[in-house]
Amino acid sequence: MSIRIDRIVTRGGDGGQTSLGDGTRVSKSSDRIEAMGTVDELNAQLGALCCYLAQDTRTVGLEDEVRQIQSCLFDLGADLCLPDPDRAPSLTAQASLWLEDRLEEMRQSQQELRSFVLPGGSLVAAHAHLARTVARRAERRVAVLEQTPAETLRFLNRLSDYFFVLARHANNHGETDILWSPGRWHQKKI
Repeated sequence: MSIRIDRIVTRGGDGGQTSLGDGTRVSKSSDRIEAMGTVDELNAQLGALCCYLAQDTRTVGLEDEVRQIQSCLFDLGADLCLPDPDRAPSLTAQASLWLEDRLEEMRQSQQELRSFVLPGGSLVAAHAHLARTVARRAERRVAVLEQTPAETLRFLNRLSDYFFVLARHANNHGETDILWSPGRWHQKKI
């Protein structure tokens, strides 16, 4: 596929509307544009995550994997931008199955969960947890849309699971996870 972008500034959105991929004009406050924006935000978060993955020896090889996910998010964005029920989706079930396989491979080497895990630990884990929460928000935003391929929601659901497992992987396979300690605030004298 060849993509050509001639202009960045179009002035087409100055009045609070934007165009979908088929040329339909919609409000920038519409549910569809909100969903597309949240997916874009997730993709930007993954760009930051990749910077940390490249520097962490515990996550060798995962930068390429996250870059693949970024490409999948562009496919997903295309599906959101062209809400035609007769159009074949860009994102297929194969992407979700790939995510399931990858997260299961990482999970196999992780300590058993015995508590809720607080976001944090290593820088990679903190950014993976942030990506997980943005993926969940994207899923909620997409869930309210009509004419959305089922695979879009399935992929976003798997994606948040993937980032949870990736965060644990970056925390020495869960050994250095920060665990929730219920009622901890009142155990210390203030």
